[in-house]
Amino acid sequence: MKIIKESNISNIIIFSTIFIISSLMLFNGYFFITKQYEILETQIEDNRKTFIENQRNMLKREVDSIIDFIAFKRATLRGEDEEAFKKELYDWIRSIRFGTDQNNYIFVYEVENSQGGENFAKMLINPNRPDLEGNYISDSYTDDNGKAFRKIFLKDIHEKGFSFVDYMYKKPESSVVRPKVSYFKFYKDWNLIIAAGEYLDDIDKENALAKEKFKQKVQMEASSAILIFLLFSFIANTFAIVLGKRIEKFLNGYNAQVKQKTLELENLNKTLESRVLEEIEKNREQEQLLIQKSKFIALGEMISNIAHQWRQPLSQLSALMMTLKLKHKMGKLDKNSMETKCVEAENIVEYMSHTIDDFRNFFMPNKDKKYFSIAQSVDEVLRIIGKSITNQSIKIEVDIPKDEKVLGYKSEYEQVLLNLLSNAKDAIIASYTLNPKIIIKLRRYEDVVHLSIQDNGGGITIVPIEKIFEPYVSTKEQNEGIGIGLYMAKLIIEKSMKGKLEGKNEEGGAIFTIELERES
Repeated sequence: MKIIKESNISNIIIFSTIFIISSLMLFNGYFFITKQYEILETQIEDNRKTFIENQRNMLKREVDSIIDFIAFKRATLRGEDEEAFKKELYDWIRSIRFGTDQNNYIFVYEVENSQGGENFAKMLINPNRPDLEGNYISDSYTDDNGKAFRKIFLKDIHEKGFSFVDYMYKKPESSVVRPKVSYFKFYKDWNLIIAAGEYLDDIDKENALAKEKFKQKVQMEASSAILIFLLFSFIANTFAIVLGKRIEKFLNGYNAQVKQKTLELENLNKTLESRVLEEIEKNREQEQLLIQKSKFIALGEMISNIAHQWRQPLSQLSALMMTLKLKHKMGKLDKNSMETKCVEAENIVEYMSHTIDDFRNFFMPNKDKKYFSIAQSVDEVLRIIGKSITNQSIKIEVDIPKDEKVLGYKSEYEQVLLNLLSNAKDAIIASYTLNPKIIIKLRRYEDVVHLSIQDNGGGITIVPIEKIFEPYVSTKEQNEGIGIGLYMAKLIIEKSMKGKLEGKNEEGGAIFTIELERES
């Protein structure tokens, strides 16, 4: 069943907008309140830690000041006055009160066994528990949570000489047990543990008050958020209604356009086949024109190469004729000389005839794919174009350590080689390169055969370099080439022979690589 239809799209937009906005507001509200509670808990914990740390410092200050006072007074007393000083001191300590509510006090143990035990110390002063004064106490005593805090402070005193301990203890003049932190310090000269404690009620009251204030704040912010949500929902819904109507209007217009385009497309489809056939025929005519131009160019190059190949034998034949003519005038043309010169002339004519055969076979099209030797193809191409290259003082290096055979069209492959070698020669001549050379290299890599033709003629100047394989792109002067040689070469290698032809710049020149599948 199709849920979204053109008829209900405006309603879908409206209800979707309301749902999305409501969900976002609820999520944001929940996230905000949760985050605020996390912040509050963090603040409460920080306040508690700060409060406890301040109370510890106060307790330490109180106890240390009493110990310092004792040490100072003892330094001024004679031995017989020490007991009287102790009595006076204990009475004074018993009366000390400090803290916000003046309900904190100093308590003192007289240690008789520092290792602990059932009667490890006597309670000398405890204003909160006067019933314990003069009694021995045990280190196994635990608070309401089962914490043996006396064992803890004894262990710390052995290690550090003082101890901070948190535990539960009864408040003065009350039966209520509350959390308390106490500071214990050992006064070695009299074997006393002087301590002071602070109840943590104040911080609990502050935290409870902070939570109550926070709840009131959250209620106010929630009320404000609800009002903002209602206002925003009204605006958003109004916008959604307007937008839905506009979209509905747009879709109606769009449908009309689609119907019009559909009608046009139907008319186009009726004539599409004839148009495609017409374009294919145009492309075929264009390709045939390119092939025809390529053939004319190849024919011109063939004639030029024939001239290079025939230049030397024609010179030899002319010299032989002049020799015969001179001997005939001088009357020295005997039968042996005539036969010898005739044999030489026949050899020269036969060589020129073979040259014609090489060119004829080179340009003879292959209709069927056959396995052919790459080394042999290189040799045949060099027989055709080699003279025109070496006559320009260009060195040709052939690096074929092992011949390879590939499946394809031999004559078309050789036309590609001829084109690449001709381009390399022209590039070297145009760049006036010192020590010019062309390197032909054959290598076999697993399933493919690579034949590379590299020159040192300055490299390809066209950017990007891939454009050299496009038709009518050439670096030569307008009267020297029309830029279809490499285009036709790529068609031959990649379409006819399913290989790959690539070109790039390397070591001051260009290198073209023909890649074909090797014989299996």
